[in-house]
Amino acid sequence: MPILRPKLEIAMSSPELPAPIMFRSAHVPALGLYPQHHHAWGEFVYAFSGVMEVKLAQQHLLAPPQYGIWLPPDVEHIGMNRLEAHYCSLYVARDGCGALPATACALTVSPLVRAMLNHLRQQAPMPVDTPQNTRLMQVLVDQLAQAGCANSYLPHSDDPLLAPVLQALHDDPGDNRGVADFARGYHTTERTLVRRCQRELGLSLTEWRQRLRVVKALPRLEAGDKVESIALDLGYGSASAFIAMFRRLMEVTPDEYRRTVVASPAASRD
Repeated sequence: MPILRPKLEIAMSSPELPAPIMFRSAHVPALGLYPQHHHAWGEFVYAFSGVMEVKLAQQHLLAPPQYGIWLPPDVEHIGMNRLEAHYCSLYVARDGCGALPATACALTVSPLVRAMLNHLRQQAPMPVDTPQNTRLMQVLVDQLAQAGCANSYLPHSDDPLLAPVLQALHDDPGDNRGVADFARGYHTTERTLVRRCQRELGLSLTEWRQRLRVVKALPRLEAGDKVESIALDLGYGSASAFIAMFRRLMEVTPDEYRRTVVASPAASRD
């Protein structure tokens, strides 16, 4: 597993950033890992391609391209990606974090925020203290402060009853067993399993499984796999059923996702 290090102009132990807001982007290899660390500034992480994951003491945050991950100052975390990814980080000095969430969470990325991040990605390195750069960065932070906040796009649970069910679906996302079938298989009642899902995930098992299938589909769409093949592997009887689910959750069809996210200029390599 490649061990990664953020390429910053200052040490991670520094008490402050050299500018109120800073931007950086990077490509990371499959199974890349940023070991546990923390810093005195806030960080917004967004994946242009791939799915970024951040592990905290009590949370496992995961964000496909319609979400980003916000980390307040001083939060211990581990960054990782299972497949090759292209992402960016927006660093915000402690004094500028007041309007942003006080706890780590996934933030909804609007088309405007995505366009601004794409713009920054395409620009040559800019001096951090120019008035134009300062204004652009502040507008981006203002937009993030208004973004919808979720615990995670795909919540995780270590609950001894629920965790094996979630792991079984991770291992075989095409598994179409219902709640009653899982309850029997794991020696509990349907009512108990429903309650655990709502308490631990804030979602029904059906909704969680659909989100999992979206996450599993993204790298295959990026790799150019046929939609019909992805649909069948994920347990759908037809491509149309998968497309309807994907569009409901991602607000674009699989092919539109390929065009607007995968094929965007920001998804290309340096």
